[in-house]
Amino acid sequence: MKRSDRLVSLTNYFFENPKQHTSLPFFSERYQAAKSSISEDLVIVDRVMREEGIGYLQTSAGAAGGVSYIPYLSEENSTQFIQELCRTLEDPLRILPGGYLYMSDILGDPKKVKQIGKVLASAFSDLDIDVVVTVATKGIPLAYSVASVLSVPVVIVRRDPKVTEGSSVSINYVSGSSRKIQTMVLPKRSLQENANVCIIDDFMKAGGTINGMTSLLNEFNANVKAIGVLAEADDEEDERVVEDYTSLVKIKNVDIKQKAIDVIPGKLHG
Repeated sequence: MKRSDRLVSLTNYFFENPKQHTSLPFFSERYQAAKSSISEDLVIVDRVMREEGIGYLQTSAGAAGGVSYIPYLSEENSTQFIQELCRTLEDPLRILPGGYLYMSDILGDPKKVKQIGKVLASAFSDLDIDVVVTVATKGIPLAYSVASVLSVPVVIVRRDPKVTEGSSVSINYVSGSSRKIQTMVLPKRSLQENANVCIIDDFMKAGGTINGMTSLLNEFNANVKAIGVLAEADDEEDERVVEDYTSLVKIKNVDIKQKAIDVIPGKLHG
């Protein structure tokens, strides 16, 4: 195989297997090439990935040495995408009765959801995440997108138990915005004890739902390492029960009378 062909195949392999440690002999045997040639290929792939701002290759030496692809969206690429997202959400036609904002088209756009997942996952790339947790239903596409980049499974918290999921743990919590009593359920076999968790949700007001998920995860002795949301409401900051989180955009103001929306970049860590 020519080097140009090998580079394409290598890049595709890394994109399909993020954060997976692979030994150099594996590539050498796969492409019938010397280890020295493979090493040179990896240097080229790593350099281009860094220049494009889409990640980098992490190598380890020794007998068990190898290489892993770490997906990472550069600050420049993340900022550009978030600014585009702000402009998209400022369309007055998105205003719904009650001052809500229509966002279902974004959550239904695979390209945008994939990009959102990359931005959020980049903020958590240095953390040791075992699983991504979300609550049904709108946060599910985002959770799978983030989990795909981090190469970890997804666990979905539901509002009611399912007979097909076996025995479950349930809690009652108070919604941060409506102050209503809500219920959350998680099957016992869906999450290992002491797992490192990343919580993902589509929208956060006061943070009652995320706080409820945190309480439920405490029943599994889980460690909440990160919290990521697509959008947060600015008008609920005084009553917010969640402090350490990452958000892509912040809805500053929704003026129903003037049909105007003010959206700014959120609280991005990483």
